Amino acid sequence: MPKQTVRDIDCKGKRVLMRVDFNVPMANGVVTDDKRIRAALPTIQYVLDQGASLILMSHLGRPKGAGFDPEFSLKAAAEALAKLLGKPVQMAPDCVGPEVEAMAKALKPGDVLMLENTRFHEGEEKNDLELAKQMAALGDIYVNDAFGSAHRAHSSTEGVARFLPAVSGFLMEQELEYLGRATENPAHPYVAILGGAKVSDKIAVIENLLARCDRLIIGGGMANTFLAAKGYNMQDSLVEAGAVETAKTIMAKASDRLMLPVDAVAADKFDAEAASQVVDVDKVPAGWRMLDIGPKSIEKFGEVLKSAKLVVWNGPMGVFEFPKFAEGTFAIARLLATTGATTVIGGGDSASAVKKAGVAKQMTHVSTGGGASLEFLEGRVLPGVAALNDSK
Repeated sequence: MPKQTVRDIDCKGKRVLMRVDFNVPMANGVVTDDKRIRAALPTIQYVLDQGASLILMSHLGRPKGAGFDPEFSLKAAAEALAKLLGKPVQMAPDCVGPEVEAMAKALKPGDVLMLENTRFHEGEEKNDLELAKQMAALGDIYVNDAFGSAHRAHSSTEGVARFLPAVSGFLMEQELEYLGRATENPAHPYVAILGGAKVSDKIAVIENLLARCDRLIIGGGMANTFLAAKGYNMQDSLVEAGAVETAKTIMAKASDRLMLPVDAVAADKFDAEAASQVVDVDKVPAGWRMLDIGPKSIEKFGEVLKSAKLVVWNGPMGVFEFPKFAEGTFAIARLLATTGATTVIGGGDSASAVKKAGVAKQMTHVSTGGGASLEFLEGRVLPGVAALNDSK
């Protein structure tokens, strides 16, 4: 069901409580990558332009939930946002409490207040409704623009929506639109690409995608388990022994719609500087392991991708953190940049891969939520989305 957005609600003169995903990397008290902060700017600017005051809340990292911890303070994120907005962002000492309530009530239209890390409270991850009620008391309207946290039923994502009119921000709207294309009435030919290490982590995604896509390409460590299920000796490659039977069942159902690598870049050890050679998948040398897809696989996958109208990609083709074993992942990224297809990139490693390959801007949509996008592609209901008001 489509959700109401911040466009559907009158913000003028109201205090807007917005959940953002400012879980950003930091070093020495400075934000080192502000991508997630920039991603929230369209909604933030829209709310301020409507004549509202804005109260932002987010988590950062994994504090112990035992109160303030300077290592996980959102102060640096507030400072980074102030620079991007060109205006002051007040910093609250907590996300609830009398002092925070007084700061929220004193806000004038156009003012911005950043609450402290929601996970400083143990109740946040338990979806404590009393905590959610205290958060809700700070605002008049709730806007969720934190897709990366939408798969968690926490006080600041699901609980607070029970106490205020709740709508999505523009980033959330965009995520739901593009990921929705992969699960509801997708364009065909539709090609899905899955990588990463474990089959067991992605069984539900594989089954859900196979029910919808025309071809499913599998690479990365996952492919080793499927190749082992075909009877190939993977030598020292990562193989998930407990998932081999599952892989056999999936292949029997999928038939030729499931595509696996035909060659690989093999290494004599798991190391950035390991000796390497290109081998066919049935000829991995004893004691060696597959760490990337090879040139024949890239060509084979490329033929299918050329004619696609929709491509969804989640997970790298190899150990792309090691430059020697990144070519398969980067080649797929470059191929996607040249197709006329709608290209939807899952968050996490896939987002990092298209960025490192220098083609992120050529993708139709790069998700900001790794875990959330995976659960969405599994067909699961995301609590933070379900809690928002449905479109009329």
